[in-house]
Amino acid sequence: MQYDRILIRYGEISTKKRNRGKFVEKLKKGIKYALAGHPSIEIDAERDRMHILLNGAPSEPVIEKVRKVFGIHSLSPAIRTERDIPAMKEAAFTLMKSFYTEGKTFKITAKRSDKTFELDTDGINQLFGAFILTSFPGITVNVRKPDINLQIEVRKEAVYLSCETIRGAGGLPIGTGGKAMLMLSGGIDSPVAGYLAMKRGVELEAIHFHSPPFTSERAKQKVIDLAEKLSEVSGSILLHIVPFTEVQQAIKAQIPENYSMTATRRSMLRIADQIRKKQGGLAIITGESLGQVASQTLESMYAINDVTNTPVLRPLISMDKTEIIEVATELGTYDISILPYEDCCTIFVPSSPKTKPKKDKVLYYESFLEFEPIEASAVEGTETIRITPGYSSKTVGMDNLF
Repeated sequence: MQYDRILIRYGEISTKKRNRGKFVEKLKKGIKYALAGHPSIEIDAERDRMHILLNGAPSEPVIEKVRKVFGIHSLSPAIRTERDIPAMKEAAFTLMKSFYTEGKTFKITAKRSDKTFELDTDGINQLFGAFILTSFPGITVNVRKPDINLQIEVRKEAVYLSCETIRGAGGLPIGTGGKAMLMLSGGIDSPVAGYLAMKRGVELEAIHFHSPPFTSERAKQKVIDLAEKLSEVSGSILLHIVPFTEVQQAIKAQIPENYSMTATRRSMLRIADQIRKKQGGLAIITGESLGQVASQTLESMYAINDVTNTPVLRPLISMDKTEIIEVATELGTYDISILPYEDCCTIFVPSSPKTKPKKDKVLYYESFLEFEPIEASAVEGTETIRITPGYSSKTVGMDNLF
C-alpha cells in the first residue's frame, strides 16, 4: 500500500498548555534527526498532531525509525482524500483491499473534528459500514476485536483514512527535560538508565572512567559502542572519558580495602559533578538499582551522595535485573554490555566491600589523602568525543572539548 502520510499523535504532550509549542518543536527536531536519511520527507506540525508527508517515500522504513522517537503516543500510515463521499468511498475501498483476506472481520471508527461536515459520526459509521459489507462479500462486523479497524477522520482541510494504529515510544521529546550527565560504565544497567532518562525528555552527556593500563582499549571501545547505541535514540551524545588511574591507585594505597569502593564512588561523583558544572548540566544519572550490589544499599548511597548537593537521578532504583535486561535487549545494548572487557569498577573491586559504610569513617580515611589535585588533574585530562549513529564504523578524529 502506498501511503501519502503518517499521522503522529502526541500523547503526553497534549497535557501541556502554554508551552505545548516548545514540546512540539522539540518533537519535530527529534523526528528530523531520525529521518535524516529521507530528504524528500516533509513534516507538518500542528498543535494537536503532526503529519509526516512521505512524498513518494516508502512508509515501512519511516515508521520503523519514527516509532522509536520519544514524545509520540501512536502513529498511523494514512491516505488523504477530499471531503467528498464518493472520493472517501474510493479511498476506503483501496485501503480495505490491501488488508482484507477471506474470513477477516472489520469495524468503522469515525471521528468528525469538523462539525460542519454533512454526516455526523454515526452517519459515517453506518454509511461506510454498509459500503464495506457490500464491497467485500463474506466480510463480517466485529466491533470489539476486529481484524481490521478502518479509521475515518474528517477534518476541516481533508479526510484521513487508516487501518493501523502503531504504538509509539511514549514519553517526552528529548531536550524538554534539561541536561544531565550519565555515569556510563561498560555494564548492563547504566545504558538502560540513560535510555529511560531520555524518555522523560532529558538531554544526555555521558561520563566514563577509564584506568589504563588496568582497563584496555577494548573496554574503552565497548563504552563508545554503548554510547553510539544511545545516540541512535538522541541523534548524538557527548562522551567524556576520564583518566582515573592515578585516583584509583591513590585510593588503593591509602584507604582500607573494605572502604575503597565507597571512596572510589565518592571520587567519581565529585569528578562527574565538576564536569557537569563545565557542561551546564542540572543532574547526574546513575544505573543504580537498590540492593543489587554492595555499593547500592541505602547506607552506601547515603555515604556516597554526601559529596554533592546536585540531584542524583536513579531511573532503575526499583527495577530488578530481569526487567533491566529486557530493556537492554530491546535497546540493543545487552550484547555489547556482556562483552568480557572489564571497566575500572570491576578491576579494582575489593574482596569484601563494606555494604553499610559509615560516613564519618570514610571521611576520616579520606582525610589522609589529597583528593583535590588528582581529581582536578583527571578533569583536566578528560577526553571528549561526540558520538553519532555509525560512529564506530567511521574514521573520525576525537575532539578534546576542554
